Amino acid sequence: MADKKTAKKTAAPEKTEAPMEKSRVRTLYETEVVPALIKKFGYTSVMQVPKLEKIVINTGLGDIKDNQKSMQTVEKELAQITGQKPIYRKATKSVANFKLREGMNIGLKVTLRGRRMYDFYDKLVSIALPRVRDFRGVSDKAFDGRGNYALGLKEQLIFPEITYDQVEKIRGMDVCIVTTAKTDEEAKELLSLLGMPFKK
Repeated sequence: MADKKTAKKTAAPEKTEAPMEKSRVRTLYETEVVPALIKKFGYTSVMQVPKLEKIVINTGLGDIKDNQKSMQTVEKELAQITGQKPIYRKATKSVANFKLREGMNIGLKVTLRGRRMYDFYDKLVSIALPRVRDFRGVSDKAFDGRGNYALGLKEQLIFPEITYDQVEKIRGMDVCIVTTAKTDEEAKELLSLLGMPFKK
């Protein structure tokens, strides 16, 4: 009878999972956006080309900060939209007028990077924004001077994961798209080429 060491050697090798397909936006960036940006801005290296760094989504809990059940509902909705568990943002100081105590949960935040970031961006520009009522494009004035773009959404219903009948209350959110661009012009060109529907 073969000993244990021999048995280990003859055992079938473990199956390795097939590599995940790249997201649509990542492929678009590498094949079309990078060459277009190099041509327009004259970068001497691919490393200089701006790219998406992270996307941060924030939502406030102001009116439900004392209601644990409602907070859990908002947390669940945000997790469904982003595919990632949100973290609670706490008050850093007490404000008596707002019945706010230090350490109280006042908001939820999700920071997306990598595959989830690209997937969320794709869903935002391809599905969610076109579902906004009377949508005519997003403003190109919301850059911060350092290549980052902020966008406010009035309701979570524009995302396909959210079912209208199960929504407790319509709630907005802030989406901040952080890029490695040095100027707003470069950042705007990057986002435009990635499908962001800016107003004409």
